[in-house]
Amino acid sequence: MNLSLLFKCWRYIFAVPHILVLKLASDGIKQSVETDLQVMNYRCHCDKRLSYYLVNRSPYRNVFYYRIGTKWARLLKIFLPEYEGFYITPHVKKIGGGVFVLNHPYGTIINAKEIGNFFTVCQLTTLGNKEHGKNDLTPVIGDNVSLGANVNIIGNIKVGNNVIIGAGSVVVKDVPDNCIVAGNPAKIIKRTE
Repeated sequence: MNLSLLFKCWRYIFAVPHILVLKLASDGIKQSVETDLQVMNYRCHCDKRLSYYLVNRSPYRNVFYYRIGTKWARLLKIFLPEYEGFYITPHVKKIGGGVFVLNHPYGTIINAKEIGNFFTVCQLTTLGNKEHGKNDLTPVIGDNVSLGANVNIIGNIKVGNNVIIGAGSVVVKDVPDNCIVAGNPAKIIKRTE
C-alpha cells in the first residue's frame, strides 16, 4: 500500500470524536452544520462529507467549533487543532447556517453581534469594534452577504441582506439591502434589486 495514502487515511480517525459530538448536538446545530456542508460542497464543486472538511480544511474547523460550543470544542481541539489564522470571537451571538470559508482566510477576525445565513468571507478580513473592549459596538451582518479579501467592517453598524462588499473596502456606515459596495470608505456602486 502507498505510504502517503495510508498517512492520509489515518488522519480521518481524528474526525470520529467530532462526528460523535455532532450526533449528541441539538437539531439546530445539526441543521447549521448540514447547511454549511451543502454550501462548502456547492462552492468547492465537490461532494464531500464532514470528516473531509474537518481533516483537510482547517479554517472550516473553526466554524464547526463555534457551532458546537466552547465545552465540546476544547476537548475536540486536542484531536484537530483550531486554525490560528481565522478567529471567531466568543462575543458573536449567532452565525446563521451556510457559512463558506475559503481555504486561506489568513488574518481573518470575526467579531460581530450576529451574522445571518449564507455568509462568505475571504482572507485578511476584520469584523470588529471601533473602541477596544467595547464588544457591544460590533457589526450585525444580514443574510447572503459576501465579503471580498481585505474587507474591514468596523463599529456598531448593520450590513443588510443580499450584499456584496468588494475587496479592500472599509465599511463604517450602515449598508442597505440588495447592493454592492466598495471603496474606502465604502460606497454603494450598484443596486441589485
